[in-house]
Amino acid sequence: MKRTASAVWNGSLKEGNGSLSVPGGALKDAAYSFNSRFASGVGTNPEELIAAAHSGCFAMAFSAMLGEAGFKPERVEVTAEVSLENVPPAGWTVTASHLRAKATVPGIALAQFNEIAAKAKAGCPISRLLTATITLDATLA
Repeated sequence: MKRTASAVWNGSLKEGNGSLSVPGGALKDAAYSFNSRFASGVGTNPEELIAAAHSGCFAMAFSAMLGEAGFKPERVEVTAEVSLENVPPAGWTVTASHLRAKATVPGIALAQFNEIAAKAKAGCPISRLLTATITLDATLA
């Protein structure tokens, strides 16, 4: 299974702007810019999209693992906080993604809840992606 997304950027870094789209329709020409990424401007940015992906992936993985352990979660709420920092000499780098989870799971003991949460954190595909090998094919138009 493969999923895609596309980005278009117009102009220079600070004065330019771009849009992000996904075939499923959740994003269609969603605006992003220097200000939406590095200040508090209107629009989205890659890091908040990584946070959305990580929180959604973890919530599903955690729910699945709870089910495999014989529990039926009623609700799983997750927030991911992705940190983007200027780290010399590399420059701007995503340095962390911190997950905060709150779940209603009848009949589970705290120790087992924490054990399953840790497995879900390590095992969700987005957690593993954040240390993945990156490949590139570039073409000059």
